[in-house]
Amino acid sequence: MDKVFKALADETRRRLLDHLHEDNGQTLSELCGRIAMTRQSVTQHLAVLEAANLVGTVRRGREKLHYLNPVPLHEIQERWIDKFECPRLRALGAVKRRAEEAMTDKPSFVYVTYIASTPEKVWAALTDADLTAVYWGHGNVSDWKPGSRWEHVRTDGSGISDVVGTVVESEPPRRLVTTWVAPENEGQEDKYSRVTYDIQPHQDIVRLTVTHEDLRDEGERAAVSGGWPAVLSNLKSFLETGRPLPQEPWQVPAG
Repeated sequence: MDKVFKALADETRRRLLDHLHEDNGQTLSELCGRIAMTRQSVTQHLAVLEAANLVGTVRRGREKLHYLNPVPLHEIQERWIDKFECPRLRALGAVKRRAEEAMTDKPSFVYVTYIASTPEKVWAALTDADLTAVYWGHGNVSDWKPGSRWEHVRTDGSGISDVVGTVVESEPPRRLVTTWVAPENEGQEDKYSRVTYDIQPHQDIVRLTVTHEDLRDEGERAAVSGGWPAVLSNLKSFLETGRPLPQEPWQVPAG
């Protein structure tokens, strides 16, 4: 948390986060165009934000795109704000952004979280139906082989799947790519979104990057922007403490 508070203490870094909130997935050149500062200085500020996990990056061709990562802010809200039940302070939640996509070839959302665990345990937590049921409120069910079907099944005993899709890539314990769609829209290719989980060792912990792209409208983007930070905070808490955070399951927008 110290790195997050230190990063937020600087006005320039807060402005960079504001600009990413307004238009997510910007290059260094685009951000430099909005800040009256040298390229080297902006690069240094972005490095501090990345070190605090407030900014995540994705490469698209030769470009490096920067994304606001609200997961640490969600954790601050859970730890320092929600328990005091001060509604007026919930304005901090506005940092959870909705992307207005200026480019069609960049991901809609990129979330990063660091977990004191192993790649194998993170992989299991994403793919084991019993484990996902504990912290997500749904069981992720599949054999997780490329080309196989997967389902996001409710844990209320109804057997209803809120999301279905196909496993596109499966490289345990490092990378999983799936398509997402509402069951009633299955087979309609223009209604699928795509989620990529990249699990990377980071010193003695794990860096998990979740990329959600091909969302069709503002309603889906708004739901995703509020959902993934909660899911990833829950996952982190579950793997590190054995208990998820006390919150409602996320109802996934699937198309």
